[in-house]
Amino acid sequence: MKQMRTVCSLLVLSIVISAIALGSSSAKQQARSVQPSSVLAIACERQLNSIEKTIVDAAEAMPEDNFNFTPESLRIKGSAYSGVRTFAGQVKHLATDNFAIWSPLTGDPMPPGIRNVNGPEDLRTKAEIVKFLKDSFVLGHRAIATLTSENATEMLPFRGNKLPRIDLAFFALTHANDHYGQMVVYLRMAGIVPPASRPR
Repeated sequence: MKQMRTVCSLLVLSIVISAIALGSSSAKQQARSVQPSSVLAIACERQLNSIEKTIVDAAEAMPEDNFNFTPESLRIKGSAYSGVRTFAGQVKHLATDNFAIWSPLTGDPMPPGIRNVNGPEDLRTKAEIVKFLKDSFVLGHRAIATLTSENATEMLPFRGNKLPRIDLAFFALTHANDHYGQMVVYLRMAGIVPPASRPR
């Protein structure tokens, strides 16, 4: 029985060390200024790195002259695209919600010019919008670095409610994935294969 406990302890220890090693390697490769220190943060950071890359690559893949593309313009018979966001609108909304979701974890104020979930109205060019998107992910990395097993269930204010810190982290990751899916549809409708789907 004692031997079994020792084996189990060694197994758990090796899993934790592997997770830390993988996270440290990934963080070094990404050259992040904020290093996650808990296994929980390392796992979330790995997801965030992947999501950030696919989203930023997708945003940069859409040409400037198509940045305001919307499927509504194609007038597809039987479709329901009336009033949907433009591609630029998708990116601005995603970035705005990134800021809104990550801010409670870091204590940072929201960027100026945000009046609703659609983001600042004065951001119009592709370069401005992509920078806004990248800045939102910078905050995301700082927010993820705050996660520990001790504070994961800490209740934080969010849109008139309170949610656990870990819930906000997961919400930001899943919300970003949801909008990545919409961005992919827009890219393909505009005749562009998303970078993540191109042959390697």
